[in-house]
Amino acid sequence: MTQHSSQARTALVVVAHHRADSLTAHTARRSADRLEAAGYRVDLLDLHAEGFDPRMNAADQPDWGDREKAYSDEAHAHTRRVLDADVVVAIFPVYWQSVPAILKGWIDRVWNYGFAYGRSKPRLAGKRMLWLGLAGATADDPITEGMRSHLEAGLNEGIAYYCGFAHSAVGLLTDAEERPQRVDAAGNLLVGDAVTGAEREAQYADFDRRAREFVEKFLAAEGVAA
Repeated sequence: MTQHSSQARTALVVVAHHRADSLTAHTARRSADRLEAAGYRVDLLDLHAEGFDPRMNAADQPDWGDREKAYSDEAHAHTRRVLDADVVVAIFPVYWQSVPAILKGWIDRVWNYGFAYGRSKPRLAGKRMLWLGLAGATADDPITEGMRSHLEAGLNEGIAYYCGFAHSAVGLLTDAEERPQRVDAAGNLLVGDAVTGAEREAQYADFDRRAREFVEKFLAAEGVAA
């Protein structure tokens, strides 16, 4: 049974993909639905659709001598959305075993010195973070274990915990491509035949199931869902 508090909590769902018809965007919508069912008010932040500029600039460059620096209006608007959220869920395709440039740039410009780090009492303390990364590699590809470890170290330890989050988890969603792909021992990329028809529908259903399980496990860890 889902537990509801007297005051709805907020989930900031951050989408980092340039296409609204992508599997990433689909997963974000499904995840937002699951969060709403668990009693959250969802703030959906589509970085591409909102025209976020990931490039660092002088206005948002950290000033190590002034942690009270007033950053740009755009960055400030985003910091408000992060502060207003109880949980942050970032959904993205895995690029080079990391996040896309637009998501990294959002963190660079918004999770800035004096806001996300640099204080004895973190402003983001107590918040929770879920990272859902979609990977083209197949589940049985040996590369996936290293990819998962790399993402967990960089996202959980290098970002979320450094910024005071109480909990951070990474969900790696493999088999995100229509054509299965893997790298062989010689470093060659092997791309299989496209999965179609009923087999593709079954693959989508399994993908949705795995994504839902990551979200539900994340919620259960907080005691929101039983």
